[in-house]
Amino acid sequence: MKDRFIASAYFAGWALVRALPETLAYRLFSSIADFVYAKNGKSIQRLRNNLARVKPNLSTSELDELTLKGIKSYLRYWCDTFRIQNWSREKILSSVTTTNDHLLVDRMKKNEGVVVALPHSGNWDHAGAYFCSLGIPLVTVAERLKPEALFQKFLAHRSRMGFEVLSIDSRSFVTLLKRAAEKRLIALVADRDLSKSGIDVQFFGFPARMPAGPALLAVKTGIPLIVAHVSYTAGGIHIDFHDVPLETQGSDDEKVAKLVQRCAELFEIGISEHPEDWHMLQRIWTDGDFVESEKVVQV
Repeated sequence: MKDRFIASAYFAGWALVRALPETLAYRLFSSIADFVYAKNGKSIQRLRNNLARVKPNLSTSELDELTLKGIKSYLRYWCDTFRIQNWSREKILSSVTTTNDHLLVDRMKKNEGVVVALPHSGNWDHAGAYFCSLGIPLVTVAERLKPEALFQKFLAHRSRMGFEVLSIDSRSFVTLLKRAAEKRLIALVADRDLSKSGIDVQFFGFPARMPAGPALLAVKTGIPLIVAHVSYTAGGIHIDFHDVPLETQGSDDEKVAKLVQRCAELFEIGISEHPEDWHMLQRIWTDGDFVESEKVVQV
């Protein structure tokens, strides 16, 4: 009963936001951000503490201002997510700017395939929809949400945009290896992994753990690995790409560890430049910092 209620509430809210005039919809979500920030719950505390490590020299008032901008950016992501089905292909294409997109586009034209590692920044669904609109469908993975009906809703939503979405389970990496061998575009959010299989890295000077998936795919198949950082602009998003040259020395495990660390360093660059768009409302570092673990839905 509880799951059905949660799913029904999400579906009703989704339909309402799609039906609202654009200006009103974004104004509503900005007001929700103000309300959530004022409540100062665990999610806001976690965001503030994460941003304090990204920008350690900010004063208390400056950090508070950045945290508010961060939660407004996060709510903008949700408003975008609910409304993107209303957007035309022309709107999607015209609302995206890029830097170094040849690292992806040229390789896909040459049928080399690409695996892209991204942090939780900006709107990665918008970025994926952009490349699908260019005729480059992508493969990604998603954690299975509860209730199941909500997970299926997001699955259908992303499938309509051209994504192939794999649920995270024991078979998903085997399927990703197949897609890499098929020279597909594989996009994986890769800035947080507290599981035992994650790779230990230094991130903004502190210990963190990040998933091995993108690097492991590159090492096992030779598919090119790049990092993409997505940030918001006034009228859409900007995607900045960086190449991650494959390692040639050491064992596969050593190669993967070096690549994951390099991805972490490239994540640092984008997040430092646009900290307000890093939607990390969960624990990221592994040194027992600040607020204890809390559950925050990130899709």
